[in-house]
Amino acid sequence: MSNRIGVRDLIEFTLRSGDLNPALNSQNTPQQGARIHRRIQKQRGVNFQSEYYLSKHVQINHIDYLIHGRADVVNLHLKTPLIEEIKTSDTEFSNLPNSILNLYWGQVKTYAYLMFNQNSKIKQIKLRLTYVQTPDNHITHQDHVIKKNEADHFFHDLIHEYEEWLKLRADIVRKRNQTAKKLSFPFKRFRPGQRKLAAVVYKTIVFHKHLFTEAPTGTGKTISTLFPGIKAMGEHNLQRIFYLTAKQSTRNVAEAAINLMVKHHLFIKSITLTAKEKIQFTSERNEPPEKNPYMLGYYDRLKPAIKDVLKHQNQITKEIVLQYAKKYQLDPFEFSLDLSSFCDVIICDYNYLFDPQVNLKRFFATQNKKNCFLVDEAHNLVDRSREMYSATLSLKPLTHLIKITRNNRRRNGKILTPLRNLKKAFQNTADELFEDHKEASAIHVKGPLIDFDKTIIKLNAAIHKWLPNQRNDSVLDQVTNYYFQCTSYIKISDFYDHTYRTRVIKHGHNIIFRQFCMDPSSHLSDSLNLGGGAVLFSATLSPMNYYQRVLGNEKSSLAYRITSPFPAQNQLTTITPYITTTFKRRPASIPLIVDAIHRMVQAKAGHYLIFFPSNRYLGAVFQQFHCDYPTITTITQKQTMDEHDRAKFIHRFKTNCNHSMVGFALMGGIFSEGIDFKGNTLIGIGIVSVGLPKMNPESDMVMNYFNCENHHGFEFAYQLPGLNHVLQAAGRLIRSASDKGVIVLIDSRFTQLRYTQSYPNNWLPLKIANTPQKLSNQIKKFWQNKNGK
Repeated sequence: MSNRIGVRDLIEFTLRSGDLNPALNSQNTPQQGARIHRRIQKQRGVNFQSEYYLSKHVQINHIDYLIHGRADVVNLHLKTPLIEEIKTSDTEFSNLPNSILNLYWGQVKTYAYLMFNQNSKIKQIKLRLTYVQTPDNHITHQDHVIKKNEADHFFHDLIHEYEEWLKLRADIVRKRNQTAKKLSFPFKRFRPGQRKLAAVVYKTIVFHKHLFTEAPTGTGKTISTLFPGIKAMGEHNLQRIFYLTAKQSTRNVAEAAINLMVKHHLFIKSITLTAKEKIQFTSERNEPPEKNPYMLGYYDRLKPAIKDVLKHQNQITKEIVLQYAKKYQLDPFEFSLDLSSFCDVIICDYNYLFDPQVNLKRFFATQNKKNCFLVDEAHNLVDRSREMYSATLSLKPLTHLIKITRNNRRRNGKILTPLRNLKKAFQNTADELFEDHKEASAIHVKGPLIDFDKTIIKLNAAIHKWLPNQRNDSVLDQVTNYYFQCTSYIKISDFYDHTYRTRVIKHGHNIIFRQFCMDPSSHLSDSLNLGGGAVLFSATLSPMNYYQRVLGNEKSSLAYRITSPFPAQNQLTTITPYITTTFKRRPASIPLIVDAIHRMVQAKAGHYLIFFPSNRYLGAVFQQFHCDYPTITTITQKQTMDEHDRAKFIHRFKTNCNHSMVGFALMGGIFSEGIDFKGNTLIGIGIVSVGLPKMNPESDMVMNYFNCENHHGFEFAYQLPGLNHVLQAAGRLIRSASDKGVIVLIDSRFTQLRYTQSYPNNWLPLKIANTPQKLSNQIKKFWQNKNGK
């Protein structure tokens, strides 16, 4: 089977030159671009063919490659056949630099070469570049007639330039596949259930399925997913792995797993992508692209830098990217993206696949079954994806912009009127919507605000024309920031359908419009379908059918669950039904909770962590406990904690483990996920309440939406997200086969069937402590049995 090379990829890598200027990148969504393409294609008439497929097999360095692409419009019935390429952007055609035009013409010239080779009777072809400037849809045409010999010379020069890079990549892949095929599991033995999990993941990747898997803490999820992915590479079933995470800590674990396999003689190129704001050089943050030395001439220095990195580095971390970016004077963020094209494993945030605003177009413009997605801690994707597909726009910063721009009409006159028009649109739209809700401060409506959106588009067009040649000052910064907020809002409006509601909020003189996506599952499914196999995994994906539904693959996906590899007798899980923590009963529950915590500590000296659903509840219990038992050491999570404070909090659990200490933390917070408390650093956890999120308008919208769909609105919007916080917090306790400890579930609701049916097997047999004395007896008996062994 031939290796495939897309025409656009070939052109962009080979011919790109000059400056890196993000301002020239189109702000249109793929959906907007596709609509414009379809409209123009439809106008062309009977003999014009759209999305005309062209391809040719070529052999380079004794390896077969298929050069392929789709021309936007083709007409073979003209005396001189026509190939038309349609481009859309919000930049005026006259402002496009030659470096961009060369890419456009290079693409259509390559299509001409492929056409000449498919039809030997054709002697010359008319090439047409059709450029549509949004949002006013102004169209510019340019034509060029090309003969076969010119197309041949162009293509052969192109391949000659690309040949060196194909050979470099082929050598990497050959060595990778050889070592991957020989690679053995990098531990002496599999943990219980780990071999089966790895086998299921391997089959999922090879057969291009989507798998949801729940694997409890300690099963080695990271190596159990990466290892079979690497083995699939060794069998030529896979070209690239995207390891997608929500947090830096899990990215570190993925890096460690790769390094472990490298120590076992795997040769592989991997890269960890870092957010732009965390990797940019400080000196370039306030520099406009046209003055930024790391962007000027970027593409002229890029290829030597890539070659240098690939020659000397295999595991490309943030530090390595910065080192070489400094050496070659390149913007580190864009440099990391360009390096990723030559890597086998890309470790990155969810955004790079799922977020329509920032996803990696270089990989995900079209489907590629040779890519696979490993989605770590997939339970986090539920809330994250809703935010990715939602957008907010506020009147307050707009009012401030009008205030700071009206003082200089000579400079800002072209944007002042559109700014004021948008302010009027805010006010008029809100007045109309609140006509029947005069006492309300917030409402939500079905359907997009089309006229309001049109006003935003007009403002953006005015700002886009105004931006060039503006001096770099605070006015420019604030206008640019609002411009991007408007752009984001309009991009999201392109996805607006029955899964959306528009929230309108009045807060004093401010008005806020928010497009809220209640159910992004179809968008997540579309993203996952851009690759072949996909594995979404977590220690907490219960109930599985809920996550399959909200993450987009309920009907076609597979589900797999493995039990905890650790002895069930090492954990006591008990419920205190005599304590009720509903909102109205919280004040009365405080002394009972304090007593329950003390009974845990009294049974065995050690470190305990108690989780609460809110800071207020946490603070009240903490104060009462400290007052009643001042001799017991306590530590509490603060509402704001920097990295040093977090590290200090965790370090306290690693010292003086034989002395009693009680930590107070927030459920769903920074200490309830992704933290390892191994050994005797933590011997008991208390979980106060079932973790229901605070009632809020957006969760209510989600509840109503799913009530209409499946009558499980409360579960989907409140109960199950809360339960996940409970399960994650409980997962901090048992991290290895030798760990022992107690989990006390402090709320009568924990005995309800709606919760018990989703409890993990390692919580069984579940104990019930109907009185404080029974709680003491159960915990003391557990520790006596452990100490006696």
